[in-house]
Amino acid sequence: MNLFDKSVDISKPFSFIYFSSYFEEVFKKSYSSEYSDTVLLCIGTDRSTGDCLGPLVGHKLKDMKLKNVHIFGSLDEPVHAKNLDKYMDRLKIFDNPFIIAIDACLGKIDRVGFISIKEGPLFPGAGVNKALPSVGNISITGIVNISGFMEVMVLQNTRLSLVMNLANIISGGIRYSLWKNFGSKSISHNATSPIAANLDNYEYNL
Repeated sequence: MNLFDKSVDISKPFSFIYFSSYFEEVFKKSYSSEYSDTVLLCIGTDRSTGDCLGPLVGHKLKDMKLKNVHIFGSLDEPVHAKNLDKYMDRLKIFDNPFIIAIDACLGKIDRVGFISIKEGPLFPGAGVNKALPSVGNISITGIVNISGFMEVMVLQNTRLSLVMNLANIISGGIRYSLWKNFGSKSISHNATSPIAANLDNYEYNL
């Protein structure tokens, strides 16, 4: 069986629409009513510009109020290498969670600025040679800089503009798609901006 594996170049036109479409496609393929909850696990640290993609996405989504949708990882409470095991234990409170894992990564120079959406787990820390547990039914990674040497230093010297643009597209696409799937069952809609009924009218802030 072929696993879903798509990528989006955020510098190209309509990148938000492509990401939203791909995410919705893999979500519908992977998710079923057997799962008790949907968990967004946004991995990274606010102490490193390149590695703050996950916390930024979590920060942008923390006002999303959908039934049985939970967000772990934000600028205020990041999920990172030192506490990932603790959050993995916290996931055990859910009967059968569907986990969407989000993290930054390093890659080839011609892939910087791409978002990868894959069916299957994410391997956090691999880009900086850290052995951390794999996690996720779906993995979303944003390539923030080049790999191959002095990875920690490279992450520290990544442009915030790029990370913000990646976070805007990822958070906006996830918000739109999950609202389409769970919006009718939501507890309340307290988002700071209205969620449009279709992509033609959907906007996100750069």
